Amino acid sequence: MDDKDDGSISYVKAAFHWQYNWITLAGAAGFALISGSGLPLLLAAGLELIYLSTVPQNPRFQRLVRSWKYAEEKKLQQRGLSDMFRELPPEMRSRYARLDAVCQAIRENYKRLSSTSQMFAEQMESKLEGLSQSYVRLLNSAFHHRQYLNTTNPDAIRKEAAAIGADLEKEPPKVQEINRKRIEILGKRIEKFDKIKENCQIVDAQCAAIEDVLQLIRDQSVTMHDPQQISEHLDNLVKDVEQTEETVREVESIFDLSPLATPDFNPADMGNTGKTYGGRVRN
Repeated sequence: MDDKDDGSISYVKAAFHWQYNWITLAGAAGFALISGSGLPLLLAAGLELIYLSTVPQNPRFQRLVRSWKYAEEKKLQQRGLSDMFRELPPEMRSRYARLDAVCQAIRENYKRLSSTSQMFAEQMESKLEGLSQSYVRLLNSAFHHRQYLNTTNPDAIRKEAAAIGADLEKEPPKVQEINRKRIEILGKRIEKFDKIKENCQIVDAQCAAIEDVLQLIRDQSVTMHDPQQISEHLDNLVKDVEQTEETVREVESIFDLSPLATPDFNPADMGNTGKTYGGRVRN
């Protein structure tokens, strides 16, 4: 964390907004007001320029700023996870509670390790925390995927596309053009439904795998002889979960696609058909 710098941090801005800098500037302004002289403000301005040209370049200050950013990002991440958890139905919350109990049992067993093995305990704690967070995200994705599947009827979409196609050749050219777009959009909705259904199965399987592996690790940690082997189990599980989360992100990006973003479709052209068009494109 301390050595990571992706170039997104403005150390000069951080130094300027540091509370101690504002306290100093406010003190100079107050002293100038009391004394009725502008000299304190001139001195403060000169010192401020020196301060902003030196302190932001200091490695210790840069590490401090990165630690602020890391703490803020972690706080936002925890807030987002809490929001995801609150969205879950009771049965999914109970499922997470059972997994959390397994993780806690693993932590308790690791506390019995000798001091020479404690480095594995530290590594394990970080991995367990990451897996718990991934588990919440996966449960949340599964919940939203099921909501979508339960509120979408693929048969009705297919029937609608077939009905539009049946009368397509009888319609004016402009209406045909629009309805062909509608058929294309309805086809994409079917593809999206099938992909999300498949992804929901992947997420369910990955959640079950997390539960199984952590229960195995808990059992092994009761009579632990090789903590490194258990750490390797966690490493493999983390890799699998990362791949599943990447798949989830790819599928969820489908929801961000706008089916109306087609270069040939111009709603203004509908006014040139001379007919009323009552159809509606669904997202």
